[in-house]
Amino acid sequence: MSMIKTAAAVFAGLTLFASGAYAQEVRKDQVQDRVQDTNQRINQEYREGDISRNQMHQLKDENHQIANETRHDEHTGDYLSHGEQRSINQQENQLNRQITHDSHD
Repeated sequence: MSMIKTAAAVFAGLTLFASGAYAQEVRKDQVQDRVQDTNQRINQEYREGDISRNQMHQLKDENHQIANETRHDEHTGDYLSHGEQRSINQQENQLNRQITHDSHD
């Protein structure tokens, strides 16, 4: 009987670990999608003439710095925590507000 309980505990632990790793991978994918969407928005605003070439390069540099935060975690073997995702999302929100502001100048 105790062998069954041990096996069940191991299975439950592995399931929790796998679901946690999956959630961390989903967070990373969501952030990367967001960075890509912002980059596409910058390109669109430039093509439509709403921002200058200089503004486009500045905004892309900022977006690239945000993307590097995600890549740094990936290269060091760290996972993107919920708090780190929230911080990166806040940075992306600020960058999108900057794009809106620059396109209306």
